[in-house]
Amino acid sequence: MIEGRRVRLASYNLRDLLDDRVAAARVVRAIQPDVLCLQEVPRRLTTEFCLPAFARACGLYWAGGRRGSGGTAILTALRVHTHRAVTRRLTVRFPDRTRGYAAQLLSVPGAQPLWVASVHLGLRADERERHLAEVLAGVSHPAVVAGDLNEGATGAAWARLAAAYRKVSGEHPTFPADHPTSALDVIFASPEVSTTPVDPVVHPLHEDLVAASDHRPCWADLILPVARP
Repeated sequence: MIEGRRVRLASYNLRDLLDDRVAAARVVRAIQPDVLCLQEVPRRLTTEFCLPAFARACGLYWAGGRRGSGGTAILTALRVHTHRAVTRRLTVRFPDRTRGYAAQLLSVPGAQPLWVASVHLGLRADERERHLAEVLAGVSHPAVVAGDLNEGATGAAWARLAAAYRKVSGEHPTFPADHPTSALDVIFASPEVSTTPVDPVVHPLHEDLVAASDHRPCWADLILPVARP
């Protein structure tokens, strides 16, 4: 038996909440995550209004932090304690879309704190690898990096991540939502974080998955190291 505390972590690209938000909230509630890493949340001033409302619809909480996040965010359940929350901007070529990442140092009762980073890498291969290196330098182990990498297992950024972390989100493709063929959305965990099989009762409705976004979510059940006495 693995000793530790179980946490369900999910990652979801919401396409700027331009699609069916009610369906997206139903998808999240079906998964029942303790931690939800989001990508493509609105970057405009409306974030402060629409994201808390979406979090409430999901039964989760947003600690805030939009500036510099590049459209990423992290939502948490009430049992999750946020020790620290940061957003960091990543440099891009003008006039490319801004990029950044959101990271939080989190814990649940009885477990060691865990760094979680929500990332959305860009469309340029060299930029993706450089940005991922900056993300990894910004967190310490134990840690989880989750999000939309915009590349598959043959990419350089993926290889850099896989050299230090292991993929824990399974092999299911996530894009496009109506007929997924590419696993762009993934969860990687550092070696200290174990996993357990995901509860098989989690089955978001296909209609909701297609209506909510152009991506499907991914998730994993993590076993966090027990807190030291």
